Amino acid sequence: MFDQKEAPLLDAIKRCTVKSHTPFYTPGHKRGQGISPVLADLLGEKLFRADLTELAELDSLFSPQGVIRAAQTLAAEAFGASQTWFLVNGSTCGIEAAILATCGTGDKIILPRNVHSSAIAGLILSGAIPIFINPEYDPVFDIAHSITPNTLEAALQQHPDTKAVLTVYPTYYGVCGDLAAIAHITHQYNIPLLVDEAHGAHFAFHSELPTSALAAGADLTVQSIHKVLGAMTQASMLHIQGERIDSDRISKALQLVQSTSPSYILLASLDAARQQMALDGEQLMSRTLQLADIARTKISQLTGLSVLQPQLSPGFRELDQTRLTIKVSKLGLTGFEAEEILDEKLGVTAEFSSLHNLTFIISLGNTVNDIQQLIQGFNLLSEKYLCNRVIIKPALGQNFAEYTMQISPRDAFFASSETLPIEQTSDRICAEIVCPYPPGIPVLMPGEIITTTALIYLQQIQAMGGIISGCADSSLQTLKVVQR
Repeated sequence: MFDQKEAPLLDAIKRCTVKSHTPFYTPGHKRGQGISPVLADLLGEKLFRADLTELAELDSLFSPQGVIRAAQTLAAEAFGASQTWFLVNGSTCGIEAAILATCGTGDKIILPRNVHSSAIAGLILSGAIPIFINPEYDPVFDIAHSITPNTLEAALQQHPDTKAVLTVYPTYYGVCGDLAAIAHITHQYNIPLLVDEAHGAHFAFHSELPTSALAAGADLTVQSIHKVLGAMTQASMLHIQGERIDSDRISKALQLVQSTSPSYILLASLDAARQQMALDGEQLMSRTLQLADIARTKISQLTGLSVLQPQLSPGFRELDQTRLTIKVSKLGLTGFEAEEILDEKLGVTAEFSSLHNLTFIISLGNTVNDIQQLIQGFNLLSEKYLCNRVIIKPALGQNFAEYTMQISPRDAFFASSETLPIEQTSDRICAEIVCPYPPGIPVLMPGEIITTTALIYLQQIQAMGGIISGCADSSLQTLKVVQR
């Protein structure tokens, strides 16, 4: 057993930054000597001395035997896994690798329709056939929650040859389904449960947070350590436990989707974030939960605002209390308008906005002053914008019941396509990912039938200030469809 006080990779990089030697290796700036002065002024010269390559003393990400292996072993112990891989291409590459390692061309995988776009990329890369389950829909907040054990059981009975199940836990809004029951049902078919736990890396470190995916029985989970903990952007981890996942296949899949020139600064930030949580995680999360409770209590008392609260309903078992979703439509504002007002006029910046809501991530990096500013911002919104105007609810929202997969995402992605005016695309097969971002949940994906409802929803989101990504024409004047 390793000592969680250690940070082997971080310490090795520290030693390399002060080691006197003449570099003839990448990167080209040679430990900061050739870096742009403008960039050095912004970030400081010391950072670039740590921007190193795969030196002998720094180990190799793809065949770790030294300090990276030790750092990953410490992370596995801290997060409750049997084996952990560091990711420098974000959770995106982890989700892709999970699908590649468990599913081949033509294999079925069950997953919720509100998956992140990275799962769709995994389907395209692997050739797996998605069996989509519609998540439970919350008409009050116009958001999707989790799938339920009953819908999963029905899907597995209909498709007993399924190779894996993938679910999202928690959702972008912090909602957690009954993952223990989902794991139990999945394992009855002797197949692995894969979990997109991008927003739940903190769960293992406090009893008042939802149960972590591994503790609930997941075979594999992918966590964005940078989203809610102290790692740098793009730094994530993939964890496994049990015997249902072939670790060698995970390693090989990650070699396909990760950079062969990994950033050691990102890797070091993972080592440091793990050390921080292993030593002080409970204290840091207690403080974070206290701040979140203050914000939740105060804002829920303001006129015209509704805060997503814990509830027991289908698809909603627990709520991450550090995730704050606030419905603003009773103020006569869209979420997009409220986000702009808070950001530009009050200096309060949300994680993301949707038609009716704003969502905020409260993490170990927030302060009492941050929470006070957040409350003050919503207090001013409540006082100034409360009116009787009602926002018209869109025809679709995040209710995915109408989507139909006509051909596999891979077949649609590689098929001959044509670009048509958007008004001519209804009932055609989509050939690209069309995705409001954040949260990165595709409204349309390759292989799906394009519906009029989906088109109306996308156009409404764009007209009200939302950003549409993934498609070639972000103005939504045209869409790519599979040629007939």
